[in-house]
Amino acid sequence: MNLPFVLEFLRDLAANNNKAWMDAHRADYQRARTEYTAFVAELLRLASADLQPGLRGLNPSDVMFRINKNDRFQQSDEPYKRHMGAGFKPGGRHSPRAGYFVAVEPGGETYVGAGRWLPEPAQLARIRQEIHYNAPAFHALRQDAELLRQFPTGLDMSQALKTAPKGYDRNDPDVEWLRLKSFFVWRSFPDADVRRPDFPTRVLEAWQAAKPFVQFLNEAMTED
Repeated sequence: MNLPFVLEFLRDLAANNNKAWMDAHRADYQRARTEYTAFVAELLRLASADLQPGLRGLNPSDVMFRINKNDRFQQSDEPYKRHMGAGFKPGGRHSPRAGYFVAVEPGGETYVGAGRWLPEPAQLARIRQEIHYNAPAFHALRQDAELLRQFPTGLDMSQALKTAPKGYDRNDPDVEWLRLKSFFVWRSFPDADVRRPDFPTRVLEAWQAAKPFVQFLNEAMTED
């Protein structure tokens, strides 16, 4: 597992983000992907032991995202992502569950996250209903000391409605949280931390802090 090489390759890719360069450096890409795959395999081993037993039996290919951009969401002419990422959820990266995420990107842009980003409408409605019915439990989880130690900024508030969702009073004391469209925590890591041999352990520690929050989301989204 050689994450320094992954960072080096991705830094070069960011400066030369085009198909001709990638074709000329295919061997370097394959090596970087192999090193990232080893990192993901180690995270799967660590996470499936305690954090999420439902990950057992999954391979790195089940959780790793492609480096090619999805044309439907492309916001630039660059054909490749500037990071290598993976989503750790039972059923694989595209499972509709809340789960755990990591993306390695140079320049201090590596991030570790947990939760559910932009859940589907039915899921979102169930999460909001659970917050409305069980606000004390939700607030205890989002204000948990260990969660905030690992994710100091708390829940990402960037994806939210401008007013209360349909069916809720705009004067509801929890309206700030009911307006959210994503329920996700994340933090970035400097390159120096990513290069450390204990980085997988640090990722797992962050995910462990978010485990109760992820469980709350999955229980809320599960149909009775």
